[in-house]
Amino acid sequence: MKATQQLHDLGQSLWLDNITRGLLTSGTLRRYIRELSVSGLTSNPTIFDKAIKDTGFYDDAIHQKAMAGGSVEQLFFELALEDLTQAADQFRPAYDASGGLDGWVSLEVSPLLADDVAGTCKAALELHRRAQRPNLFIKIPGTAAGIAAIEQTIFAGVPVNVTLLFSREHYLAAAGAYLRGIERRLAAGLDARVGSVASLFISRWDGAVKDKVPQALRNGLGIAIAKRTYRAYRELLASPRWRKLAAAGAQPQRLLWASTGTKDPAAPDTLYVEALAAPETINTMPEPTLLAFADHGRVPAALPADGGDAEDLMAQYSRAGVDDAALAVELQRDGARAFTESWNDLMRRLVAKSARFKQPDAAGAGG
Repeated sequence: MKATQQLHDLGQSLWLDNITRGLLTSGTLRRYIRELSVSGLTSNPTIFDKAIKDTGFYDDAIHQKAMAGGSVEQLFFELALEDLTQAADQFRPAYDASGGLDGWVSLEVSPLLADDVAGTCKAALELHRRAQRPNLFIKIPGTAAGIAAIEQTIFAGVPVNVTLLFSREHYLAAAGAYLRGIERRLAAGLDARVGSVASLFISRWDGAVKDKVPQALRNGLGIAIAKRTYRAYRELLASPRWRKLAAAGAQPQRLLWASTGTKDPAAPDTLYVEALAAPETINTMPEPTLLAFADHGRVPAALPADGGDAEDLMAQYSRAGVDDAALAVELQRDGARAFTESWNDLMRRLVAKSARFKQPDAAGAGG
């Protein structure tokens, strides 16, 4: 039995952290679903920028849309929705079979809206309306402004993937926003079933401290943070507050491990997958990590619900001079900045491609 199937049987969902038009049209995604137990997909501006830069799959569509007019942002969301609605349809059987817990794809609002609560909510509602798919999450960052937008968006009935979470405290803030949104729906007589996941970023912790901790502590901080957060997650699912909402029909906001590709070439390429085999969670993996795990990964014992040795590990990092609370703030800020930079790169790339595709017509009109 493949390691991917074993992980699925343990109770963890395997999602792919990638999207390209070629992945869809070549049948590769269907093969991953069939052979590697992949049951969902995430995307972000960096992924789309790379796909449009490195392949020609989008050129015809960009040409047609550029000639039709409209803003470059509109053009991007049309491209993204075309890809993600196709992917959502491929994952629809997993969505239906799991009662809506699995089989999701994700589309991010513009990172330029990170501090705009009303703008984020408006964009989330509009993108979900345009997608017309029940299994499409709208990604909203778990920043201070994002937390307010998440509560409002959940209350409006739009499924949310909370992104850019880096700590237990970030996770609890996101979970609180989800719970409040569901509680407000119930108070208003609305359906309690609105999907959500909370995405905790793992590997960036280790990149941030790689030259600041002893060799024995390298590539372990992200895992320790994840274990600590997993305990908080399982405690929340056992709480009276959540049990009341579950009895009213609410679905759990599942914890998702993000940024699980190994950054250190000296570390195992399946490091974060094997360390974070946890029931009732999701691991969204870059394509190389997925393929590596399918090829030579192993599934150890499941992560303990109490987080195991998380606090002992965190104490070791504290003694090594790591201020995890301050670093979480820094990582979230840097992550938001990186997504904005990727977004701006993506917009510039689309502007340049659109201009190039318009040139022949412009030259012909001038002749």
